[in-house]
Amino acid sequence: MYPVSDGFLRAVKSNTRKYYWTGTIVTRGGMTYEFGSKEIVKGSGYISRQCCGSTEIELGTVYAAEMGITLLSDIDRYTLEDAQVTLVFHLVLADGSVEDVPMGVFEVSEANRLAKCLELKAYDFMLRFDKSFNGFETVGTAYDFIALCCKRCKVEFANKRAEIDAMPNGGVTLSVYTENDIETCRDVLFYVAQVLGGFFIINREGKLELRKYGKDPVMKVEQRHRFSSSFSDFITRYTAVSSTNKQTQIAEYYALDPDNGLTMNLGVNPLLQFGLAETREMLCRNILTDLSVIRYVPFDSDTIGNPALDPGDVLTFAGGQADEGQITCITSIRQKIGGKQSLKCVGKNPRLAQAKSRNDKNISGLLNQIEDNAKTGKIGIHTFTNASAHEIGQTRVKLISIQFASSEENHMQFFAQVVVDVAADPVERSAEASGTVVIPFPGGSGSGTGSGTGGSDGTGETSDAGNSENDVAGNEVGNTSGNENTGSTDDVSGGSDSGSGSGGGSEVSVDVSLPVKWQEDGQAVCHVVFEFNNEEIMEHCPVETWHSGKHILSLYYPIEKIVANYTNTFNVYLWMENGSGTVDVGDCIASISGQAMAAGEAWDGKLEVEDYTTRFAIGGGLNVNGFRDSLSVQMKETVNRGFEVYFAERAGISGFCRPVEMEGV
Repeated sequence: MYPVSDGFLRAVKSNTRKYYWTGTIVTRGGMTYEFGSKEIVKGSGYISRQCCGSTEIELGTVYAAEMGITLLSDIDRYTLEDAQVTLVFHLVLADGSVEDVPMGVFEVSEANRLAKCLELKAYDFMLRFDKSFNGFETVGTAYDFIALCCKRCKVEFANKRAEIDAMPNGGVTLSVYTENDIETCRDVLFYVAQVLGGFFIINREGKLELRKYGKDPVMKVEQRHRFSSSFSDFITRYTAVSSTNKQTQIAEYYALDPDNGLTMNLGVNPLLQFGLAETREMLCRNILTDLSVIRYVPFDSDTIGNPALDPGDVLTFAGGQADEGQITCITSIRQKIGGKQSLKCVGKNPRLAQAKSRNDKNISGLLNQIEDNAKTGKIGIHTFTNASAHEIGQTRVKLISIQFASSEENHMQFFAQVVVDVAADPVERSAEASGTVVIPFPGGSGSGTGSGTGGSDGTGETSDAGNSENDVAGNEVGNTSGNENTGSTDDVSGGSDSGSGSGGGSEVSVDVSLPVKWQEDGQAVCHVVFEFNNEEIMEHCPVETWHSGKHILSLYYPIEKIVANYTNTFNVYLWMENGSGTVDVGDCIASISGQAMAAGEAWDGKLEVEDYTTRFAIGGGLNVNGFRDSLSVQMKETVNRGFEVYFAERAGISGFCRPVEMEGV
């Protein structure tokens, strides 16, 4: 029951009530349309939910809720494909306040245009789980399977992991093999809900939620609140469960004492097929414990309605033909928008149950898979998907494990594709940067003058000045007159030269060498190790080198010389150096295919034990970053009073592989 206040419960039971409905349509394109009671055509709206069929109580159901409504609206119907419709019920309380109750989130599947109206039909998010699951072989707890389906179908899970793990079968590791009738994620949820002893619904917030049948009433329905009602004269109760073992082709039957009620037939549940008989019995008896609380009186009633009620709610009825001392359960509920509410509880009469149902083996449609595949030559395939995330580091991690068998000597092929989110260790780089540096220097300037004076007697005199030299030669002139010869020399001023100059500057080249350091993204090395029937394949060990980021690892290996009628195991281990990686849920898919393949055979008595340790030091400081070794174990005694275990081999520790004697009791 949706949690509401006491004031709401009082107001919803009163002789008169004041309420109204509103809704919102959000298209895939982001357009939002609001509507209220005025836009809803009277009598056209309804919401239908159920957790069982029309005849008997069922376990593991995954029914989708349906909503239909007609609106006075001119919205273009072509824009409403996969649009989301949200409905809210508003109740006015005695003090005048309004309390809101969400009625669910639905996705439009049909939108029909009438003359003035828009007719909508929508379903909740349960239809998203009709996505093909493709068949897989994997191992995980119930929560792992649920989380994997929710991730693929983009639906949020309302229950927490701790809540699921705390259930009787919640912490048990489950296995499912390819040879089953699983087609969609919805099928997976059906089988998981059976194991958990409950059923799945989409709650009012649009989240997937697991619910169980209970025995604590949430409300009493008085006679004045019912328009009509019909009650059975028997009590539906279960005292046994039956589960068909596909391997042995017989039905395993588990009952309470006394066994005088109905038998819940679980059919062929892939999660309840393989493993020890004790484990299957434990799972089935835990389911029977959840079923034993069912002691419901089947009924059918039209009431004034309480929109807070949900499928699975336990009720009591009073007045009229109702027995106040008995409880019943809502297995289907139909709420008319603005009208009455129809409630129903289905169930069979234990007194009319056929005795043969307890021994019903449910094997009429079972065929021997190995023989069938061998005769027809059909190629079988075993697929694997990881249901939990893996961290890849320096220690080997078992990423893939597939068991298979063949009816004849044959060869198989292994394929896998893994998405790895890599974080490579950064690498520091250094180098010498060399080159030539040119250094400019400024230039200088200078000037000089020179003069020369011609002297007498035909001599010349030179004077120098400044930085320049000027040579001036005097000019001699001779004049002759009469008997007297007289020579005279005229003053002659020698020519003068003057000059000036300036330097243009110079450059100097210098060779330089400098050290440079920087960090860059390194390269992580991913190592792959194949293992077939506990023997490591040494001749083929793929290695990939990656930078940081998401990468695809594609693997292939041909498996030769398959022994007939023997359970084989193919494992794949990953480890990385110079970095780490993450493989998220569902990011690893693998398969083994070949002719005459079949599901794994019965347990052959082999036990596999793995142990891990954290980093520790030996002696004077020899560090060991974790180690793992395989030890052969023999059980001398297998009785309830105890047993003794000794190790037939010695474990090597560290790089020196020094043998260490180990004893265990």
